Amino acid sequence: MASRTSHRGSLVVEEARVIARQAHPGAQHVLRLAAPRIAARALPGQFVHVRCDPLLPMRRPMSLLRADAAAGHIDILFKVHGHGTALLATRKAGETISAIGPIGVPFRLDGYRPRPLLIGGGVGLPPMICLAEHMRPKLGGSMFVVLGSEVPFPFTPRPSAIMVPGVPTGAIAAMPLLDDWGIASRLATLQGYAGCFAGYVTDLARCWLQSLPAGGRDEVEVFACGPTPMLKAVRALALEFDLPCQLSLEEYMACAVGGCAGCAVRIENEQGAAMKRVCVDGPVFEARSIIFQ
Repeated sequence: MASRTSHRGSLVVEEARVIARQAHPGAQHVLRLAAPRIAARALPGQFVHVRCDPLLPMRRPMSLLRADAAAGHIDILFKVHGHGTALLATRKAGETISAIGPIGVPFRLDGYRPRPLLIGGGVGLPPMICLAEHMRPKLGGSMFVVLGSEVPFPFTPRPSAIMVPGVPTGAIAAMPLLDDWGIASRLATLQGYAGCFAGYVTDLARCWLQSLPAGGRDEVEVFACGPTPMLKAVRALALEFDLPCQLSLEEYMACAVGGCAGCAVRIENEQGAAMKRVCVDGPVFEARSIIFQ
């Protein structure tokens, strides 16, 4: 995974038109952008680099929540965290936003095991939804998605219509979109939200893994995105159960196209330890290769 690299020849610069903006609790927003050239190329795990405001030159990296090549639009989910995202949250339908993308090495989308376990935390939710939609035609009924948040979820949870063995009684909250797709999901939080599992996403994932029948774990592959402490815990969980695992890393980025190397992380591969840029050598890496600091 880490040997593959995104390159500038695969990117486009597009004036993306704002189709709609939805505001959610916790200062979270979903923007739908008409960006047909980016949508046609986008794969789960990639991101776009957007200009939040015409007067703010520094762009912000945004993971892809959804990408519809046929309709020509992409969705991004973000939380207001500073000046740039506060400006982005004011953009209205009909305005245009300069976007560069799709950037980065996506998840490996072939050769993975038939029972995916997707784990997303906080702003790491979008890549998991994008990946679930990509996997849905082939593996929708076999995957399990665990989502965690310490602010209100950017959707209204509802009791799931899909039973999931191993999930503790009372943990019934799910993402409606995934339920509608026939994909089992459960929500985890430490904030006491109704119907959610009271604990970390890795605790809930462990309950599910431990409930699998003999040989069932041999069919599981883990995919995850979220804050670094969560990714460390997911990596440890995958090692504990000897599962292949792909992680999408989150790092602050300046250029986001490989020029500044400000997002570099340590990776251990066949050639030894090396520094790799999250923006173009990642953001997706095999979990075993990552040397967390």
